[in-house]
Amino acid sequence: MRSIAVLLLLAIASPLAAQTRTLDDFKTISGWTATPSDGVRLDLSGDQEALRLDFDFHGGAGYAVAHKEFHLDLPVNWEVSFRLRAEAPVNNLELKLIDPSGQNVWWINRKAFEFPRDWRQVRTKKRQIEFAWGPAGGGEMKQVAAIEFAVTAGTGGKGTVWIDDLTFTELPPEHPYTRTPAVTSSADGVTLDFLESREYGGLVIDWEPGAAADHYAVEISDDGQAWMAIREVIGGNGGRDDLYLPETESRYLRLRFRQPARPRIDVKPLDWAPSINAFFAAIAKDAPRGSYPRSFSGEQEYWTVVGVDGDVDEGLLGEDGALEVGQGAFSIEPFLFVDGELISWANVETAQTLVDGYLPIPTVTWTRGDLSLSVTAFASGSPGRSELRARYAVRNRGGKAKHVRLYLALRPFQVNPPTQFLNNPGGVSPIHEIVWDGHTAIVNGKRSVIPKTAPAAFGTTTFDSGEISEHLRQGKLPAATRVADSFGYASGAFAWELNVPADGEKVVDVAVPFHAAGQETALSAVARDWHQRLDRVELHLPPAADPLVKTFKTAVAHILINRDGPAIQPGSRSYSRTWIRDGSLTSFALLRAGHPDEVRELIEWFAPYQFPSGKIPCCVDSRGADPVPENDSHGEFLFLVAEYWRYTGDAALVEKVWPHVEKTVAYIDELRRQRRTDEYRQPSKLRFFGLLPESISHEGYSAHPVHSYWDDFFALKGLKDAADLAQAMGKSDEAARWGVIRDEFRTDLYASLRRVIADAGLDYIPGSADLADFDATSTTIALSPGGELANLPRPVLDHTFERYWQEVEHRRTGDWKAYTPYELRAVGAFLRLGWTDRAHQLLDSFLKDRRPAGWNQWPEVVYRDLRVPSFLGDLPHTWVASDFIRSFLDLLAYERDSDQALVLAAGVPAAWVAAPGVVSVRHLPTPWGLLDYSLIPEGNAVRLRIGGTLKVPPGGIVFGEKVIRTVPAEVVVKR
Repeated sequence: MRSIAVLLLLAIASPLAAQTRTLDDFKTISGWTATPSDGVRLDLSGDQEALRLDFDFHGGAGYAVAHKEFHLDLPVNWEVSFRLRAEAPVNNLELKLIDPSGQNVWWINRKAFEFPRDWRQVRTKKRQIEFAWGPAGGGEMKQVAAIEFAVTAGTGGKGTVWIDDLTFTELPPEHPYTRTPAVTSSADGVTLDFLESREYGGLVIDWEPGAAADHYAVEISDDGQAWMAIREVIGGNGGRDDLYLPETESRYLRLRFRQPARPRIDVKPLDWAPSINAFFAAIAKDAPRGSYPRSFSGEQEYWTVVGVDGDVDEGLLGEDGALEVGQGAFSIEPFLFVDGELISWANVETAQTLVDGYLPIPTVTWTRGDLSLSVTAFASGSPGRSELRARYAVRNRGGKAKHVRLYLALRPFQVNPPTQFLNNPGGVSPIHEIVWDGHTAIVNGKRSVIPKTAPAAFGTTTFDSGEISEHLRQGKLPAATRVADSFGYASGAFAWELNVPADGEKVVDVAVPFHAAGQETALSAVARDWHQRLDRVELHLPPAADPLVKTFKTAVAHILINRDGPAIQPGSRSYSRTWIRDGSLTSFALLRAGHPDEVRELIEWFAPYQFPSGKIPCCVDSRGADPVPENDSHGEFLFLVAEYWRYTGDAALVEKVWPHVEKTVAYIDELRRQRRTDEYRQPSKLRFFGLLPESISHEGYSAHPVHSYWDDFFALKGLKDAADLAQAMGKSDEAARWGVIRDEFRTDLYASLRRVIADAGLDYIPGSADLADFDATSTTIALSPGGELANLPRPVLDHTFERYWQEVEHRRTGDWKAYTPYELRAVGAFLRLGWTDRAHQLLDSFLKDRRPAGWNQWPEVVYRDLRVPSFLGDLPHTWVASDFIRSFLDLLAYERDSDQALVLAAGVPAAWVAAPGVVSVRHLPTPWGLLDYSLIPEGNAVRLRIGGTLKVPPGGIVFGEKVIRTVPAEVVVKR
């Protein structure tokens, strides 16, 4: 018999297996080599005729890889098998197959693998192997040149893994099952003989009326003699039972009852439910629309984040009103029962708003006739003591009182949808136990849901006894107030009986503490606190600019919520990690928005993760520093420290991290010297001379590392900033030495650019020296924060963004599928090129693509089709938000790097100035102090008044054609 367990994906050998050959019996470990990442130790040894891997992540992230060359021509169908035991914490176990090029990799990544202490067989079939990376881009693997076993940090730590009996088996070609099973019935069960070994993914059992079994076991066998139970159903609902049995294979299948029953058994193929998310999607497809969340019903759902500034956990509010109560946790979903009908997200009109138009206190409003339900979510308290709050307001706009039953269902689904697969996969969230004690519903023994308004009733159910929506559709709750579900997908619901008066409303409040000691704060106090955080920069612009101003403030709030303590992160789920590139540019946005303390905290936290070599890690998370080499990180760290100093003058912080600054400059120097050897003076490699080595810092190069100019422009920016910092800190020797490195690197960089442009006949700035590819979004970084506008070849630069503009124009015709809102960076580039009208047109198009518009946010990927289920990256994605902040503030003021001038109002259109009221900016941070200014129309001229604590920068203050050298000042400029 064969059945792959859900968690370990293990299997028993198939009687249909063809010739099996041993690839390695590990009597010796000849040919196996250890290739751990930076900071990880891996020792390989032979131990009792097995390969022994002793690994230690040393408190960080990374990988421990054992590699050996093999030569396999792959047949049509096959299987790789090995035995494994371990004394190791939960981590990821990878089996990687590498093709003869050495660049294309196929793999199976068993995430959160629970290593067995006793020997277990681990089998991987061809269909379970996926393309991982490489220039091939996908397709079917034909030849294997090497095999790797990898332990990658999930929780990290250290441990030992033993591997033995690595075998390869050719299997018969996969084929659909076409035979008719032989069925044998008895008083205590039904047996199916498939007449051959058959693979399947689940069962759908329909019971004849009056002949249902509420307690039965599902068993499998290969010989009809030895049986193994793979599922037990207790409390079946007597109608239809859907059973999830992933990756199951057997000759015989038996249902064993405790009392006579008559089932109709539909055996489902593997692709019916290849995952638990697919299982619930299959159920939702057959259920009435609205019974399950939109994301399980074949439609894309959008959401927003709910939390306090800097806490490690936060909730998600879905666009349909479901509330995910913590990272990866279950959700609370509302339903109304009115006049015998269950009302869900599927039969109402919905709208999404924020308190005061920009505070991170989201509301979802259902409307159906005279009845509405508003769900407002917010978080109160402080980091480590916060709690999630939800307010449900049922309003009756009719002329007569209305009786409404409000249900709040506890469901084993995240708001984060199944299409979200990175880091914290979305979809289901197992509920093994629910207990209601009359005051609090406790889920899985740890998460409490506390109704502040006492409910009329509470009921809970196991999955096998009928998912909660089935009960609610009948207008009743299950009788049980506590359940334990062996399958792991229990559900439950509160009920409130609300008599809503004419033109009145009834309100229900619920709290879910994120921590053991949550702090409860009133909604009005939470709103006041957010106003204090978000209103530091005062902007008075005409109504036409109101969406820009509100989105700016919401973007700042989302950045603060997404960060975990000092760790600035671009997302709360898929991207809940700290990349230095995201962190540096987001910090730049925070500095300009008046939030320097958060930037200081990031620098102090991140700097100690620098590797002894001087390498700045691309990313840090709970496992520690990620050792993957992404060569933009070093320049970004230097830029981060320098920009913080420029905005704050905090010399103490600079001195504290100065050893890290020195090591980073030395590491950049070491990297660039790797491409300044005689090898790179050869014509075939001259285009790479003096550049940083290849990396995958740019996501577009993840299939194959290249010499990315993104890395080089950040390195140049970092070297410039380091030399300036050294001069400012009185370290003249370092300033002089680093200035020489900077100048030499700039010379090499521009020589490479000219060579690639000439050799490839380009009329644009290339993204990489290898590919000579077009990537205007990447090129923006050379202008800001790179500051190289005056040095780049202008005709080629202009054509780069002209070509990008034509692509945008094409997209505006409707002929597009998806794009990344990182393109918001191009707004600032357009402004610096003098293309003000285009900058505004571009901004307008981005505003239309907020998802949803009322929540002032973007995902990492925007799709034209709103409802096709797709990977969004994260929502809100606050690296994208930081791009918006920087581009929006550029409209009001930006630094001209060529002469260190402050350019005012270059992006303020005449229509804003002509509108009623005065355009004014107050308390806007700049490297030279806080800026105040106002614009007053006077006929065909504009009067500019400048104030604040601003010191005049070296290049002066530029307004139109005027250069101002004193503050305060007042000038008049013709339009």
